[in-house]
Amino acid sequence: MKKKLLNILTIALVLSFSSAYAGTDGNESLSKSSSNEPTKECFEKTSRAIFKFNQGLDKSLFKPIAKGYLKLPKPVKKASGNFVNNLSSLLTLPNNLLQGDVEGAGNTLGRFLLNSTVGVFGLFDPASSLGAKPNSREDFGQTLGVHGVETGCYFILPVLGPTTARDFVGKIGDTLLDPVYMVTKGDSEIFNRSYSEHNYYYYKGLDATDFRSKNVSTFDNLETNSIDLYASVKSLYLQNRNQKISNSKEKTETLDDSDWQEIDNQ
Repeated sequence: MKKKLLNILTIALVLSFSSAYAGTDGNESLSKSSSNEPTKECFEKTSRAIFKFNQGLDKSLFKPIAKGYLKLPKPVKKASGNFVNNLSSLLTLPNNLLQGDVEGAGNTLGRFLLNSTVGVFGLFDPASSLGAKPNSREDFGQTLGVHGVETGCYFILPVLGPTTARDFVGKIGDTLLDPVYMVTKGDSEIFNRSYSEHNYYYYKGLDATDFRSKNVSTFDNLETNSIDLYASVKSLYLQNRNQKISNSKEKTETLDDSDWQEIDNQ
């Protein structure tokens, strides 16, 4: 039991690289709140202190790693991004189904099968070349919201960054029910440890690094132009989550990670 808890906490640390900014899936002009109900904030003074700590950690560790990643050859970065985006389909697919989005599930499954075979394990993206719709990542936090679970209070976690009570529960589900986690870190009796138990960390670390590297300038601009960075991140996080849940209910597309790159290049 203790070992399993330690594994979950370790995974949480790996996930934190992108989680610290996961709420800002675009800039303020791209996000419109879909809820008039204010979200209660728990422990604001404590959250602000933790937020400051997380900012320091990002500047001293995560941002330098991301900037180093940017120096890699473009084909390497492109293949890495394709690879992690393809694997993320394994978590998006069940959430498509749980949200009742049959069309989205079909698109997710079709892209995954094509990119995993013709695209050489997802390193290439022939599905997009053939005109397939881009994937919009779905998670269990969104699924809970689609089915009416209340947001709960907003707070900041050490390293993990901004979240709400609902999204925190969803994030646990994202970890434990992720097929990649099941194969690499899950039940050893079922999978006979055929994969290295560290592969999940490598995968999530690469995913987070790819995401952060695409948004170095975006986050710098947000920090420079915000009078109160804490309040800006909170606003963008909540608006983005509300927008994604609203769009999931309407079965329409929302911003995905690829949109960050477009914003960054403007």
